[in-house]
Amino acid sequence: MSRQWVLPEVAAIETEMIALRRELHAQPELGFEEHATSALVAAKLQEWGYRVTRGVGGTGVVGTIERGGGFNLGLRADMDALPVREETGLPYASHRDGVMHACGHDGHTAMLLAAARCLAEKTQWRGTLHLIFQPAEEGLGGALKMIEDGLFERFPCDAVFAMHNVPGFPAGRIGFHSGAFMASADEVTIRVIGHGGHAAAPQQTIDPVVVGASIVMALQSVVSRNVAPHDQAVVSVGALHAGSASNVIAPHADLQLSVRALSARVRALLERRIREVAEGQARSYGARVEIDYRHCYPVLVNHCDETELARRVALEWGGAQMLIDDLRPLMASEDFAYMLERCPGSYLSIGNGEGAQHCSLHNPGYDFNDSSLAIGASYWVKLAEHILQ
Repeated sequence: MSRQWVLPEVAAIETEMIALRRELHAQPELGFEEHATSALVAAKLQEWGYRVTRGVGGTGVVGTIERGGGFNLGLRADMDALPVREETGLPYASHRDGVMHACGHDGHTAMLLAAARCLAEKTQWRGTLHLIFQPAEEGLGGALKMIEDGLFERFPCDAVFAMHNVPGFPAGRIGFHSGAFMASADEVTIRVIGHGGHAAAPQQTIDPVVVGASIVMALQSVVSRNVAPHDQAVVSVGALHAGSASNVIAPHADLQLSVRALSARVRALLERRIREVAEGQARSYGARVEIDYRHCYPVLVNHCDETELARRVALEWGGAQMLIDDLRPLMASEDFAYMLERCPGSYLSIGNGEGAQHCSLHNPGYDFNDSSLAIGASYWVKLAEHILQ
């Protein structure tokens, strides 16, 4: 990490912003329950001169500064935590048992607040700046709720950007990728309906466990034999539940799947084949299936012009060493995809550090890397200044 990527005005408030980040970390809140977090965000924005709108999409907050006509820029940070029991042992660890900032949204919020403070003090830019603090990114679709609550009608944006930390890349380096960058996410429950009975007389039953196991194995061929090698897709069976005793064959079994793709075409193919495989396997055993197929987040597609603009800002300011080389699409999902379906923009990555001490997201041992905070905030300032010239 290079300190040359930290603006002087950000360096001056870095200690304060790290303390704020750790305060957020200690008081995590789940999606649509971010009442204290949104109150803190709103208070800070008001203190710095923003017009603040609360309750957008539930617990969302938008801070706005208008300086004449011109470009309307949106910058977004997510605020919610995860239902994870923290195991970091840090002095600022979660005070709420079973709730934790295990994805770094505390860091994202603090980065954008630091940038907000600096941008409010600058007078040379022109246009409108909307800072969007979003609730409920973790599977609850807070971005869509904000959109349905009139986000882009009430706060028009000509472009919108967001940033997420990524463990495994050098701290503070920033990555860009045009086009499909993060996968769609669908959740599927398959109920196998057989005929239960005594485990000592399996011939009198249709064992849903056997059928479920057969479905699990058959699903392994969907990606390997139906999806082209140059496409990316994931079909994972995360759970198989059936029965509660060793001497009883249950009447039904439930499978839970996570399904991901990097294009709408492959997403539709996966659904068709999953349904065909599950129904066909069940029928071959004399069983049947009930399928609950839930379409969740769409593919996140970064707009080419906005991504290249954002990349150019980093390159001209921080040099080639600031960029994450060869950033490839991720099979994780992100509801910022909904915003990019309605407004040009890009979803950026910032390195959270390498090595064992910087463990993966959604891990009980995870912590946001505070050394990246000032760099991320500085980049937001540089991007906003470049666009709002």
